[in-house]
Amino acid sequence: MTKITLITGGSRGLGRNTALAVARHGDDVIVTYHSRADDALAVVAEIEALGRKAAALQLDTGRIADFPAFAEKLRATLGDVWGRDSFDHLVNNAGHGDSAAITETTEAQFDRLVDVHFKGVFFLTQALLPLLAEGGRIVNFSTGLTRFAYPGYGAYAAAKGAVEVLTRYMAKELGPRGIAVNTVAPGAIETDFRGGAVRDNPEINKQLASITALGRVGVPDDIGPMVASLLSPANRWVTAQRIEISGGQAI
Repeated sequence: MTKITLITGGSRGLGRNTALAVARHGDDVIVTYHSRADDALAVVAEIEALGRKAAALQLDTGRIADFPAFAEKLRATLGDVWGRDSFDHLVNNAGHGDSAAITETTEAQFDRLVDVHFKGVFFLTQALLPLLAEGGRIVNFSTGLTRFAYPGYGAYAAAKGAVEVLTRYMAKELGPRGIAVNTVAPGAIETDFRGGAVRDNPEINKQLASITALGRVGVPDDIGPMVASLLSPANRWVTAQRIEISGGQAI
């Protein structure tokens, strides 16, 4: 049976790249998007052009109260498109960047980061577990910033660090269902994160490349295929791990 992978924040950036990589590996894909419906539908079209089935659903991963309704919408989509009542893989990718020194971080900034990057991951996974197939997979996105520190990312990295701890607990508690749970932690990547700073600022790009073992910053194609491989049967015995995808940044 073809596997179905749900990727949050799959309309752009690393989520889009992951969705396409997963489709190339043979999975059907459901992507969620926050507000860019056109971008999400474009991803769906690209996936369908690869010969896979796909769907796009709107979701704000910071609005926990909406998760029960989203789960019902997902259940209906699974039935209508696939004739199934379950999916196989959950990739918790959706997020946003917001940087400020600890002394200048507002409570509103802090709350939004925690709601999207930690609380949202916790409660969305909880809401979707009844729909996740036995023997399924969960991949939670973290960041290299939980290992190496750059000023201005304290709240963001702390929320991601909480996800890394949560991943291990998920792996322990969901292990009896045969569900493997892992974290992937990208380093500096050329995307529109933080306004495209790594991608568009030559000085920042060069500085980060200089402290990376492989001599450059990452690109989305360094991330999506790795996540797709983690979902493959070849990695069925990998769980409770933090896997950094940084090219050896700051080692």
